[in-house]
This record gives sequence, C-alpha cells and structure tokens, in this order.
Amino acid sequence: METLFRYLSFLLLLAAVPLTFALKFDIEAHPGHESARYERCIRNFVAKDQLVVVTAIVSGQRGDGQMLNLHIRDAMGNDYGRPKDVAGESRNAFTSHADSAFDVCFENIRTSNSGGQAPTRHVELDIDIGADAKDWSAIQAGEKLKPVEAELRRMEELVQEIVGEMDYLRGREQKLRDTNESTNERVKWFAFGTMGMLVGLGAWQVVYLRAYFRSKHLI
Repeated sequence: METLFRYLSFLLLLAAVPLTFALKFDIEAHPGHESARYERCIRNFVAKDQLVVVTAIVSGQRGDGQMLNLHIRDAMGNDYGRPKDVAGESRNAFTSHADSAFDVCFENIRTSNSGGQAPTRHVELDIDIGADAKDWSAIQAGEKLKPVEAELRRMEELVQEIVGEMDYLRGREQKLRDTNESTNERVKWFAFGTMGMLVGLGAWQVVYLRAYFRSKHLI
C-alpha cells in the first residue's frame, strides 16, 4: 500500500511540473532535387484521438532565397498538414486518427542561385500532446475556474493519460506474450514431429537393411 501511495505521489508531482522544451537545429538549403533525401524528420508517438500541437519558430523571412516546407504525417498514411514557405512562428494542431508514430518533417529548398555557401534556417520545434496541448488559460477564462481548479483539471487529465498509456502498454505486452506462447507451442510440436519422423526413418532403415542382408545371405 505504501509503495502504491509513493507511486501515485510521484505521478502527481510529475504532472504538476511542466516539462516543456524546444528542439533546436539548423537545416541547410538544397537545390530542390531528390527532396526526400534532404528532409529532416522528428518522430513522436501519439495515442488515438489525442490533441497534438506542433509549434515551429523558423528564422529568416519569405523571399530571402530559401523556402522551408513542413510536412506532418503518421506511419498509418494519415496526412495532418503541409505548410509551405514557413517563416516566423507556425502552429499546427490536429487530432490523431490512430495509435501510431507521427513525423514532423522539414525541407529547406534554395530558391536563388547566388554563389557561396548554402544558406541555412534555424528551427525551434515544440510538440505538445494531450493535456499539454490545451490552452488552459483560455479554458480557465471560459469556464471561470480558479487557478487551483484549472491546475487540478490539468493534473487529472495528465494522470488519465498516464493510466491510459500504461493500459496500452499492458495490452501490447499481453499480445506479445500470447504470440510468444503460440510460437513456443508450434516449435514444440514441430520438434516432436521431427523426432517422430527421425525415429520412424531409423526404424525403416533397420528393417530394410535386415531384409537386404537376409536376401543376400539366402542367395
């Protein structure tokens, strides 16, 4: 009981502390040929029907000889957006269609033929999922909640997401265990069948050789 209490306390503490950070990187412009080769993608996992907000802050400005395109898609083939010529801050929100990994891909195309070193764009990427993706200030104002009530709502949703993720992992573990047990059962019966065939083949060889030598002896 004490262990469970400590675990729940840890989850509540984790939910109370907002762990938000942005991924920062530079992406070099390319001439525009073989676009897929030059894409830079960041992958994350999302459960079905979860809200996702992708925020990208891109340096530079439109018309500076570069065109940075953004593409958001998941492993199931769903397309969530293709913003073109992104500069400054870009926010893209979507609701996931399946339990799947999704990719946020960037491609920087060089639109001018000026010489020198290839130009680059600096990108700051922030991906918020589930309760973290909601605008709690707007929810607090719209529902006239006190700051403590809004924070408790946020913590409650975070805990529900953690419990849901644990249930999902437990279900995957059960499926893998069932697959493993089924495979072991098939391997066992295959081994028994192979041993039976070998024993039968050995017995047939003994009978055949005895009959052969008897026929030779009689001749």
